[in-house]
Amino acid sequence: MRSLRDLMDAHHHAGRLDWIGLRPARRADMAEVDAVDIADGGPVGDHARPGKRAVTLIQAEHLPVIAALSRTDAGPGALRRNLVVSGLNLATLRGRDLRIGTAVLHVTGPCAPCSRMEDTLGPGGYQAVRHHGGWCASVVTPGRIARGDAVTPC
Repeated sequence: MRSLRDLMDAHHHAGRLDWIGLRPARRADMAEVDAVDIADGGPVGDHARPGKRAVTLIQAEHLPVIAALSRTDAGPGALRRNLVVSGLNLATLRGRDLRIGTAVLHVTGPCAPCSRMEDTLGPGGYQAVRHHGGWCASVVTPGRIARGDAVTPC
């Protein structure tokens, strides 16, 4: 019989990086890019916070849930996360490292929605994003990432 730890460490396959967005300034619109360098402080060209919130990620599979709960388009730019990942349960990676391209990130914890979701998604937008808002990560190894890269636990 496999242990709970073995089950928690098992992933069927790698995920995929579907979207990259940068916030050039506080409250500025997101800029979609095909590739970006990840520096110690986060994506180059992003108004990131160095440390445990240097990079923000959200699961592509949660976007339709947020859209249904908010009754509006909940595209990645509206949610203000840097990376959209599909095919891998990000919640299982809390406290672990993951490799995207040549960069390694450490998933530090949930990325709570901000009050701006009410402006972006309308009344109830904040509640629609709660528990679906994605994850924050710090940078372990700077590197280059690109849309389509595999996302693999280290």
